[in-house]
Amino acid sequence: MINHHLSQDLHRNQLRSEANKNFQGTPAAPLKLALCASYKIPKMINIQTERTTLVTLSKSSAEMVRNYYFENKAHLSLWEPARDYEFHTLEKWQEFISEYEDSFNSGTAVKFIALNKTKTEIIGVCNFSNIVHGVFQACNVGYSVAKKYESQGYMYEILSAAIKYIFEFVGMHRVMANYIPENDRSAAVLNRLGFEKEGYAKSYLKINGKWQDHILTSKINPGTGT
Repeated sequence: MINHHLSQDLHRNQLRSEANKNFQGTPAAPLKLALCASYKIPKMINIQTERTTLVTLSKSSAEMVRNYYFENKAHLSLWEPARDYEFHTLEKWQEFISEYEDSFNSGTAVKFIALNKTKTEIIGVCNFSNIVHGVFQACNVGYSVAKKYESQGYMYEILSAAIKYIFEFVGMHRVMANYIPENDRSAAVLNRLGFEKEGYAKSYLKINGKWQDHILTSKINPGTGT
């Protein structure tokens, strides 16, 4: 009988030993990924794309993340749950990040912020949640980009690099993304990334204060077969 936990550990150790080597991302966004000895240390994940640096959430980034969501409050309101005043406070974001670090260390979530090259501003965010291994090996992805960086290819660049990490270093077989039918930008970027439509869920999530239908899509890791 194969010990699946042991085989996963051996595979991860092999990936870690190769983590400092350069590898190519998509043609539009070559990247270099540096991974620490244990990828369960958020601050040590650092992914370089052509125009951004992806790092995981940490307590030191709480104020920057709070500012991102506050400055883009109107821009994001159509596609996210209704937010109260507390959501935009520094204290609440410090609490969110503490909870996130627990889920990261347990292997159930990876949340990236995409910074400009001087690391002074967040361009977008990319969150992988509900990570499950075993026979499922799948997760959900959510994402957004700042209003000022829309229509410049940033979301495609960020997601390309982040999904590559999730496939090659976390070992996911499937990444699932769902969007409101009216969200044409989300539909376009997912289609460009190779996500395929799998279904239509009525009254799926409560977004902007009301239950919204969602189109269900997924992308399969080409390295794990079908």
